[in-house]
Amino acid sequence: MSLLETWTRGEHTGETLRGTTATYPTYRKGTGPGVIVIHEIPGLTPDVIGFGEEVVAAGFTVVMPHLFGKPEAGLNPLTVVNALRQVCVSREFTKLATGETSPVTGWLRSLARELHAELGGPGVGALGMCFTGGFALAMMVDDAVAAPVVCQPSVPFVPGKKRAADLNLSPADLGVVKRRAADGCQVLGLQYDGDPMTGTRFDTLSHEIGDAFLRVDFPGRQHSTVTTHRQQEGVDRVLAFFSDKL
Repeated sequence: MSLLETWTRGEHTGETLRGTTATYPTYRKGTGPGVIVIHEIPGLTPDVIGFGEEVVAAGFTVVMPHLFGKPEAGLNPLTVVNALRQVCVSREFTKLATGETSPVTGWLRSLARELHAELGGPGVGALGMCFTGGFALAMMVDDAVAAPVVCQPSVPFVPGKKRAADLNLSPADLGVVKRRAADGCQVLGLQYDGDPMTGTRFDTLSHEIGDAFLRVDFPGRQHSTVTTHRQQEGVDRVLAFFSDKL
């Protein structure tokens, strides 16, 4: 049985930050407030789908966009290389540039607005992880997103102190994030404190938005906090955050 068999496959068309129109597949399941779960590299792996199922079971309508990779493929060197090949040739994703917002987040904001308009309430949740970790911050620029969660953000790719501290946001978008944080929109962040891929981005977030950033650091040098190297405490914190905000 396919892991996505019980999910409803659809698609969403929206405008990217480059002003182009893009269409990506989506997978939807559940009832209740809306939450957008954005997969990591290499894509919608069994672990990502499993996390989505946990969010559904907690009482939420979950939408998982399929941005790259092969759905249900596992995490291994081949799937990682294939996904990296896709994102590296795509103009919708930033990889090394600092002070820039990934263009695909315009499409994600459109998806969030559509889900919020359908379901109502104070807004929707958005969770990004690894390569997409900073996308939840970029989506926070839109008022439709009321509960952004940043899991082990890894873009721009390190090394380099400037890249390691960068939030994958343009100055204008960072300004909106700071304004929304000052107005009461909190951001939850999860990482392993020894993860070399996350750099010092959490320090930057703490500096930029202060107490509005709810920082969770787990000991160790592992990486994927809610999937491959899953921490139950982390999953519980995410679900409690969504319940509180949505």
